[in-house]
This record gives sequence, C-alpha cells and structure tokens, in this order.
Amino acid sequence: MMTGFNTSNRLIALFCVLFAILVGLLGILLWQESRFPEPSEMDWVQNAVEISDIHEPIQPIPQHLDLNPDKIALGEKLFQEPRLSKTNTIACISCHNLKTGGTDGRTHRRQINGETVKLNTLTVFNSGFNYKMNWYGKFDSLEAQLDEAISNPNGMDSSWSEVLKTLGELPDYLQEFQEVYADGMTQANVKDAIATFERSLYTPNARFDRFLLGEENAISEEEKAGYQLFKDYGCVSCHQGKNVGGNLFQKFGIIGNYFADRGQITRTNFGRFNLTGNPDDCYVFRVPSLRNITLRSPYFHDGSAPTLEAAIAVMAQYQLGRQLSAEQIQRIVQFLETLTGEYRDQPL
Repeated sequence: MMTGFNTSNRLIALFCVLFAILVGLLGILLWQESRFPEPSEMDWVQNAVEISDIHEPIQPIPQHLDLNPDKIALGEKLFQEPRLSKTNTIACISCHNLKTGGTDGRTHRRQINGETVKLNTLTVFNSGFNYKMNWYGKFDSLEAQLDEAISNPNGMDSSWSEVLKTLGELPDYLQEFQEVYADGMTQANVKDAIATFERSLYTPNARFDRFLLGEENAISEEEKAGYQLFKDYGCVSCHQGKNVGGNLFQKFGIIGNYFADRGQITRTNFGRFNLTGNPDDCYVFRVPSLRNITLRSPYFHDGSAPTLEAAIAVMAQYQLGRQLSAEQIQRIVQFLETLTGEYRDQPL
C-alpha cells in the first residue's frame, strides 16, 4: 500500500513539474510578444526561410515594408514643414537631415531659441525598428515622441491645437488629408502621417546584409575579421538584431568611470535616471543603432567622440575593459563601414 501511495505521489509530482514547465514556456512566449510588438503597418516582406537560416546575432533589414504610399508622401511633406513650430522656423528635418545620416551633424542639439541641449541627435533612419525612443527611452512609439517634439519648449514649442489651426488654413493640406484619411485632418492623423514616413526611412541592402543573406563576397576578408572581433570582444552583446542596437539599455561606464574621467558632468549625463529617478538608472542610456554609423559623427550621447576610431577605443576601455591596438580598431571600423545601407534604392 505504501509503495503504491509513493508511486502515485511521484506521478502527481511529475505531472506538476511538466505543467509548470509548460506554463513557464507559455509565459516566456507571451512576454516576448508583449515586449517586442510589431509596429503597425510594418509587415516584413522577406523570405522566411532565408531569415531562419541566418544564425547570427545581427539580422538583415527587410527589403520591403508594407506601408501606405499616400501616407508616406503626406508625412514627408509634414516632416519638412516649418509651420509645425511656433516660430515657423524649425521642421523635423532641421534636426534629422536625411543627407547627413538622419542627424544634424552637430555635437549638441540646437534648440528653437538658438541655444543648445548637451545631447547629440539620434538618427531618424531605421527608427521604426526601435522599441523605445530617445536616449533615455522615454517614448514607446514614434507617435508618442511626436507629442513631445511639438510641445517641448526645446523643440517646436507649439501645441497640437496651434498646429491644426495653422495647417487647417492651408487648402492643400486640407485636401490631402481628406484624400488620405476618411476623417480628414486630425491630431491623430497628422501624427500617423509623419510616423508612417519615419517608418519608411529604413535602409536595407547594406553589404553586410547581403553577406548575411549568402553573398559571401559582399564584404572583404578584412571586414569579416572585423566582424569576428566585434563578436569576440562582446560588442555584439549590446549591438545586435535588425538595427545592430536600439533595443536595450546599458550603463555608460561598466568598467571604469567614464564620466569622472571625462569631467564636466551635467544633468543630461545622468541618462535614464532623469526619467525614472531610480539610482540604478544613473548613466544608463538606450544603446544606439550602428546602422549607417559612418555617416553620423560625432558619436555618443554627448557627442564627445569625433571619429569612429575614438568611439571604439572608448567603448573598449569603459564597456569591455580592453585596450585595442590600432589594427584591431581599424578592422572593427572596416566592419562598421559595411552597415551602410540604401534609401529608396540609392546608397546613402
């Protein structure tokens, strides 16, 4: 009787363990779905077999995104519209110039009053692949970031009521919104048009992407060696995925105190702490994408690295605890050069 009882208990225990494992796996799947949602209107048109065959931490950008072309055209017009700002002098493109890698090329971002904020401008290219926006990760979507851009005194210094009033006095915009949106010009539709255009700013067909997809000679042996160093030294632990970054937060100065050594610490250097107030978030920033990185100097949130070579040396020292040789740095630079893609079928 006792033996039968123990056997029964073992079976029940085994069942409970198996059930717990299944629940745990389901929880992981649900967590992944909720943490990395697919952006609206962004259906990846890419061969699933090709993608599944790529066993690398970096993934290629899809060749095509299914976005509404009429919304893109309207959003592009609004992206260049200075009348979105209070002074009619600042447009989205003022800080995110598509001819300079989607940034302004400055060390620090210029405000509407001509003064500067001690933060470097992040690129708008491939921003639709990011799961959080800005250096601190304040925004969950491009649309949410637009709310801040319009109302921020350091940005457009306006309001949606003023924007709608201004655009509503322009017959061309009224007609275009009526043609594209069933309910015409609304705050939500203005944001949707601009965000749709921003999502269209993806840059596929980089040489490295072609290499990932099987074109062995798309990159040189030196560039392959640079990628191997990039992986071996651990750079890829933060810079991975479609955007080679942009999908997690990290402290600047894991090994060594970068800010103490650099000096002149300002509030902007506190990073995500400015948003959360959590001491653990001090000096923590969203990891930037390395796509098209050669077009986007200067580097880091503070714009303190004028060249890629300087940026790599700092990252190696303060993030990895390594001192790299000039040759090793050059190999990594050569790899990073392969991440420059195309926009509208033209090389950047």
